[in-house]
Amino acid sequence: MPDFSDDIDKDGLSGALRRSAVKKHVAAIHVSGKLTLLQRKLSNVLLLNAYDTLTSQATHLIDARTLCMMIGYNSNDMDTLKGSLRGLAETVAEWDMLDAEGEQEWGVSSLLSYAKLKGGVCEYAYSPALADKLSDPKVFALINLNIQRRFTSGHALALYENCYRFVRTGSTGWWPLDTFRRLMGVADSAYYESYKHLNAKIIKPAVAEVNKTSNIVIRPEIRKRGRTVSDIRFLIEDNPQLAILDLDDGAGVRNAPVYGRLRALGVSDRLARQWVAEHGEDYVLAKMDYVAGQSGVQNPVRYLTAALKEDFKAEPASQTDVAPQIKARAAQLQIIRDLAAARSPTQRDADRRLFLNTLDDPAARADFERHGWMSALNAANIRAFWEDLAPSAFEVA
Repeated sequence: MPDFSDDIDKDGLSGALRRSAVKKHVAAIHVSGKLTLLQRKLSNVLLLNAYDTLTSQATHLIDARTLCMMIGYNSNDMDTLKGSLRGLAETVAEWDMLDAEGEQEWGVSSLLSYAKLKGGVCEYAYSPALADKLSDPKVFALINLNIQRRFTSGHALALYENCYRFVRTGSTGWWPLDTFRRLMGVADSAYYESYKHLNAKIIKPAVAEVNKTSNIVIRPEIRKRGRTVSDIRFLIEDNPQLAILDLDDGAGVRNAPVYGRLRALGVSDRLARQWVAEHGEDYVLAKMDYVAGQSGVQNPVRYLTAALKEDFKAEPASQTDVAPQIKARAAQLQIIRDLAAARSPTQRDADRRLFLNTLDDPAARADFERHGWMSALNAANIRAFWEDLAPSAFEVA
C-alpha cells in the first residue's frame, strides 16, 4: 500500500486551502506522490474528460487511442495503459475537511473505483464521495493540460500540483519535511532523509522545471530546529510569461453578457469560460447569433461547438441549384462536423494531433492547420480518419 500525506495541520500550515469568505480551512485532497509522471498525467486527463459530469454520471468514457495520445505514449501500447490504470485504482486519495454544515469530515477512496478497456474505449468511474470533492473548485484545482504536457519530471509535476492549489494565497504554508517527502513520493528512501540530498536531487530540479514550464513561479523557504531543516514552504507568484496557458478563473468572464447567454443555452461553466478565453466575446456572440438564426437545430450546444471551431457563416446564396456531388460533399462535411462536435475538448485536441501526424505533405498539413476538418485538400483522408472512428456514420453519405 502506498504511503500517503495524511497529516493535516489544523492551523492551515500543512495542506490546507483558505476560504476567505468564511475564514475556514479546507484541507486539500492528498494523493501519493508515488504516482509516475505517466500516471499523474493520465489521472488529470481522465478528470478533465469527466469534469462536467462528475456528479451527474456514474461512469465516463474516452476512447483509448485519444487517451494514449493525450498522455504522450504509443496509442497501440495497451499494456502500458492497463498498467497505469491499475496504478490509479490502487492509489488512495484522502481528505479531512469541514463540510457545508461545518462538520468535520474524513474520507478515503481509491483514485478510480474501476476502469475497463473494451472495443477501443476506456470506461472508468470515481467513487461518489471522491467525485463530489473533485467537482468542488474550492477543494481541488483542475490542472490545465496545456501546462501538464510540458512537464518531463514526475517530481516537478507533483510539486506544481501541490503548489498550484495555493496560488491565491501566495504560499503553501509550512510543510513538515516528512510530509513534503511523502508528497514527492520519496518517503521510503533513506537517501532522501538527508536534506542535502533531497534539495539537490528533488527540490532544486523540480523548482527549476516548474518555473520554466508552468504558469507559476515558486521559491522554497526552509525553517530549522537547531541546525536541522524541519519544515519547507513555497512562495508562489504568477508567471507573467506563461500565464496565457491557464484559463481565466471566471471572476471577470462570469459578469459578461456572453457568459449569461452561454449558460442559458446549456453550456457548462468551464466550457463557457474556455470559449470566451480562446475566441473572445465578439466572436462567440457572433456564432451564437448565427446558431440562433438556423432552423431545426436540435442540439444548439453541439451546433455552437462546431460553429466556433469551423467558423460557420451564413451562406450568401440559395443552395437549391447546387450540383449533386456538391450536395454529397456538404452532407459529408455535416457528418464530420457532428462527429467532431460530439467529442470532448480533450478528445478533439487529440483527434487533430493524430490526424496531423498522418500527413507528410507540407501543403496538406498547412491546409488542415488552416481549415481543420473542412480542409478540401485532405477531404478523402479526413473521411477515412472519421470512418475509422465511426464506421456507421457515413452509411448514408
